[in-house]
Amino acid sequence: MSGIDASSGLHQPPSHNGTPTEPRAKHEGIGGPARHDRHAFQVDWDDGYEHDVSPMRFSGVKKWLIVFVIAHVSLCVTCASSIYTKTFDGMEAEFQNIRIISMLGLSTFVLGLSLGPMVISPLSEFYGRRPIYIVSWTLYLICLVPQAFAKNVETILVFRFLSASTGGVFLAVAGGTVRDIFPTAVLQAPMALLSIFTMSGPSLGPVIGGAINFIVDWRWTYYFLIIWSFLLWVQIVLFIPETFGQIYFSRSQLCSNTDLSYSLGPVLLKRAARRRRAETGDARWFAPIERSNKSIPHTLHLSLLRPFQLLFFEPMCLNLCLYAAILLGIIYLFFGAFPLIFHTVYYFNSWQSGLSFLGIMLGTLVGFLIEPMRNCISRWLYSSHDNVSGGARGEDTPEFRLVPAMLGSVLVPAGLFMFAWTTLPSVHWIFPMIGSVLFGAGNILLFTGIFTFLVDAYPSCAASALAANSFVRNIFAAAFPLFGTQMYEAIGFQWASSLLAFLTVVMMPFPYIFFRYGSAIRKKSRFAAD
Repeated sequence: MSGIDASSGLHQPPSHNGTPTEPRAKHEGIGGPARHDRHAFQVDWDDGYEHDVSPMRFSGVKKWLIVFVIAHVSLCVTCASSIYTKTFDGMEAEFQNIRIISMLGLSTFVLGLSLGPMVISPLSEFYGRRPIYIVSWTLYLICLVPQAFAKNVETILVFRFLSASTGGVFLAVAGGTVRDIFPTAVLQAPMALLSIFTMSGPSLGPVIGGAINFIVDWRWTYYFLIIWSFLLWVQIVLFIPETFGQIYFSRSQLCSNTDLSYSLGPVLLKRAARRRRAETGDARWFAPIERSNKSIPHTLHLSLLRPFQLLFFEPMCLNLCLYAAILLGIIYLFFGAFPLIFHTVYYFNSWQSGLSFLGIMLGTLVGFLIEPMRNCISRWLYSSHDNVSGGARGEDTPEFRLVPAMLGSVLVPAGLFMFAWTTLPSVHWIFPMIGSVLFGAGNILLFTGIFTFLVDAYPSCAASALAANSFVRNIFAAAFPLFGTQMYEAIGFQWASSLLAFLTVVMMPFPYIFFRYGSAIRKKSRFAAD
């Protein structure tokens, strides 16, 4: 009689006359001798791909439904960051505050996006994704209400920070959820969809906000966000299951990790242990998390420490985070620069200046349409790698995720330079818009490549890697709007945009460097997968 329950994939001891006996080793054939008696009834995964509750075994429809919901939530959060800019005129008329105070609401929101996930999102690696999603989005929804009924600008500033701190968790954890349910070989497509929704939000916000504030009172901007967020809350509760079931390690890590089961999905293993106790009537079955000595303060310490460890000790993570930060900073700087440029040069009104962001949004869609070409290149790279390495799987190579980023690193400065030198009264407004399309396409390609690479290169701490990325990105996004308008007025529209383009030229080599040398760098890393 086998010691493995084929239906569940969990280790259980063979029985004789209904009496449990000593089970086999925790990773027999991989990890060495049998476990000590005190670990005999520890519930563990047999094989993540064969386990009946493994998120990898969800149906295709269920997987894509999960991706769509979390991507939709990410769209809502990033849209909320910029839709606020179209409330400035009405809010300033009612509260009698100056424009720089209004702009602080944009900076405090993106600052909240950076700080909140640093505290909350890494906890998903200990307690699972679903509880973090439900609690954080409930708090986000609650924080929208005081903004809608605010009697002063201070209330809006404070609760924008709080709402971003909770809602921003999705931006950091969503990539980890995608990694939970999709195998490496097909990870790029769902990550691209997630990136498109996330990156479309800032561009979509001024378009929606301009229409709302043109038709009704500025407070309807918040009423709209409350309705939208509540509908998403219902979708989260109904359609997002627990997905944190496993993190895949190399064979050497399986052999050396003494607390592997804790990393292999605490929530699902705990549920499996409860089921095993109910099925067998034997109370000795347990999941590692049920006997863990880790305290909440210790967990919070690790949650805050690990993203900074990645930033300080992982050059690939640091440089790619800085690259993404500059890109997002430029986008948020444009929330002040676009209205100034298009009003001064082309006499656009407030609603029309909001529509000018459609160029960046169209660019994100163009970047998504390039995805099939990226897939062809990746398949060729996989095949070439397999032939050279003698059978090692090319789809397991994180560096191949940087292919879209390599293309995006060219499109971004090209688009910015075109935007810079076509914003002239003698040049039709469609030409700077085309430049913004190139910029938007390059952005989505870069973000797709960077996000997917971080998740794939750091599988044991994917949420922390994305939290680190979110922290750096949003610090830049909070700072850039505060000096953007002044920079454009001081040095001129053409040279201000060119300065931004030169920043992206400086960062251009990094995707190519890590594509070529990333494997060697990962071998020396304490966190990256080898």
